[in-house]
Amino acid sequence: MTQGVVITGISGSGKSTALRSFEDMGYFCVDNLPIALLPQFLALLEQGAREPVRVALVMDLREEAFVREYRSIFQQIQADGFHVELLFLNAKDDILVRRYSQTRRHHPLQQSGDILSAIHMEREQLAALRESADRVLDTSELNVHQLRQAIFQLYSQRDDLNRFVIQVVSFGFKYGVPADANLVFDVRFLANPYFEPELKPLDGRTKAIQEFLTGHADTQEFLRICEQLLSFLVPQYRSEGKSYLVIAFGCTGGFHRSVAIAEYLGNFLRSPDQEVIVSHRDIGRGE
Repeated sequence: MTQGVVITGISGSGKSTALRSFEDMGYFCVDNLPIALLPQFLALLEQGAREPVRVALVMDLREEAFVREYRSIFQQIQADGFHVELLFLNAKDDILVRRYSQTRRHHPLQQSGDILSAIHMEREQLAALRESADRVLDTSELNVHQLRQAIFQLYSQRDDLNRFVIQVVSFGFKYGVPADANLVFDVRFLANPYFEPELKPLDGRTKAIQEFLTGHADTQEFLRICEQLLSFLVPQYRSEGKSYLVIAFGCTGGFHRSVAIAEYLGNFLRSPDQEVIVSHRDIGRGE
């Protein structure tokens, strides 16, 4: 069965880079396919294929009919038995303005010199689309290489795009909270290995850090409560029809505590009927 990802979102958020990343993973890639042709396009791929086909397409405001017709078209292809995931790329206004300034590209809605007004207009037109997206990825803090790595991490190992995916992310509060997180936990109250000279250089993936943390009663109680809470919440998100759930754990620098907790709870959440991806956003920056 043909499976696909429709890449959409705010202009300047990295859709072209994302599409090239999918192409490098072996996806059949198309940029700016008219939305009305999507059902026929998927049907043609299905007819000539001996093995499952994976396709990635960029669709956005460059085609006037996209926002008006995407909902009915997506319902149609779902009724036809195709699974197409909607990946929405986003970025902060100031980042978008800077990117357009650096590349000297023209925003598709820009009619005068006011790039910010065009960005705001696009946000309004895409608001409903963003809400219905399976996955929202904020690229504000990602360069081209980091965005490519993020796409690979999210899609390269997935055998079945129909499976529910949980992304467990560690981060440092001093670098900002992940904008795409559905659930955020602050673990800065836990004992900090940073103040132990022999543990300071080790990150939260190491056995020494994990044993240090789980040796404290507060950590044990927190993990017990998290297990109970997530055991209740995850099925609720799944029953709502979501394809993705992003759970973020933050400490000061994203190097010790949040990393260890993310590793532990990522292992707890793994099961045959759902995929768990554990990533450590700020581990390379140190604490």
